[in-house]
Amino acid sequence: MTDRTSATATTSGFGAGGATGPGRAANAARTAVVWDALAELLARLGSGPLEIVDAGGGTGGAAVPLAELGHRVTVVEPNPDSLAALERRAAERGVTVRGVQGETRDLASLFAQGSADLVLVHNVLEYVEDPAGALHDVVGVIRPGGAVSLLVTNAVAGALHRALAGHIADAAHLLADPEGRWGEGDPMPRRFTRQQLLALIGEAGLTGERIRGVRVFADVLPGHAWEGDLHAGQRLVELEKAAADHPELVGIATQLHAVAHRP
Repeated sequence: MTDRTSATATTSGFGAGGATGPGRAANAARTAVVWDALAELLARLGSGPLEIVDAGGGTGGAAVPLAELGHRVTVVEPNPDSLAALERRAAERGVTVRGVQGETRDLASLFAQGSADLVLVHNVLEYVEDPAGALHDVVGVIRPGGAVSLLVTNAVAGALHRALAGHIADAAHLLADPEGRWGEGDPMPRRFTRQQLLALIGEAGLTGERIRGVRVFADVLPGHAWEGDLHAGQRLVELEKAAADHPELVGIATQLHAVAHRP
């Protein structure tokens, strides 16, 4: 197994190392907050290998680094092409990640009740037909005391970004729409406010939730902010970490990250 101390340090800064170019720096800032939260959560859940399910885990962007820490990770993903890419990525990194074709509604048939220590539900609830039902399916496979990591798109930030792009009417429509959409042409099926996410968590019977803001500044900074500054990337990572728990700034983050526990 990978040494957990060094591996946790690596994962908590996943994507941040060597952030000197605009693209790499921006990517580091977009992922640092989530990986810090996951590193903290893994330490609380136990010292041994954990059973982790990544629902809608795609090509393994989260699953493979978690497997590198020595955890047993299963990705449940409806797209067979993504599962093939996951297999290649895991092989390149020398780890094993189980890939299963399916959706959140299939979790009960794929896993024993209460068998998972942690389930990741990142960028999934926006696309499922019934977010409350999907989260209920997730909770069924989490052991008592286990946790769920939720990452969703923030409706308030969506309105802010539309307004900054000059689409004022779209921004107003998005704020009034219960699904958080700016119109028929919106490619995002659903966005969530902080209050809606908290309501979903409560209805699912989860407790101890903590919501952080992800990508508060990284998605709104102008391109020239990076010009001629080799250290801008690391400073942005540090700024994003500081803003993640700031009550006023969480509301305008592009994404909301919540960690909640099954009692």
